[in-house]
Amino acid sequence: MELLVVGAGEMGRWIADTVASAEAITEPAVSFTDLDVERARDAAADRDARALEASAVTATADGFEVVCLAVPISAVPDAVAAYADVAEGAMIDVSGAMAEPIAAMRDHLDPDVERASLHPLFAPPRVPGNVAAVVDRDGPRVTAVLEAIEAGGNDVFETTPAEHDEAMETVQAGAHAAILAWRLAGADVREEFHTPVSAGLEDLADTVTEGAPEVYAEIQRAFDGADDVADAAREIAEADASAFAELYEHARGEGTERERHE
Repeated sequence: MELLVVGAGEMGRWIADTVASAEAITEPAVSFTDLDVERARDAAADRDARALEASAVTATADGFEVVCLAVPISAVPDAVAAYADVAEGAMIDVSGAMAEPIAAMRDHLDPDVERASLHPLFAPPRVPGNVAAVVDRDGPRVTAVLEAIEAGGNDVFETTPAEHDEAMETVQAGAHAAILAWRLAGADVREEFHTPVSAGLEDLADTVTEGAPEVYAEIQRAFDGADDVADAAREIAEADASAFAELYEHARGEGTERERHE
């Protein structure tokens, strides 16, 4: 399989390593391209791979069996358009959103080209994990990539673009906003004062803040969710005893705050 990875960051390197190590994929040949050509060269140097300048890839008549887009969420539509002509067999993205990538692939790819949007729900240092998948046009190449991901110990599950993107409002945008807000609002306290709850939040805040702020900013721009967290926090802060008890019972498991207002 001839694979072009567009975006030589952590996720791009993960998909390259996953495909290259899969026993079922014969003769894997990996190329990296990135707007930062030095990052592509660095990724290629650590692997049996090539580094290509982005302008050279899009200008060439040569194609690739599979093109995988590992670029920021906001860059996916433009990347689909830019690399559609060199995706001879399949295009896959691992950006973290699904509705816009699938729509862009439908618009720009030849109808016979396989297409899928995948979202590894973890940072590469924490593999394996769950991988959400929307296969919009199936075929042997997409199947081979999914099988390679599963062979790496990951659990791939099917979803739809709408279901996925709505879920990200809660599990990413809302969760990150809540954790960051807790860290920003809190004061430094001696370790002895931490309760099991606050100690757990401290660990979560450390996990969230160990990444790149640009990645988390992309998530907040792509998905709603932070405003709902802010509204819920404000409602808790302003609640009297009766209203607080109602909120508490809903949080206990009788329905989410969003469901309560619908």
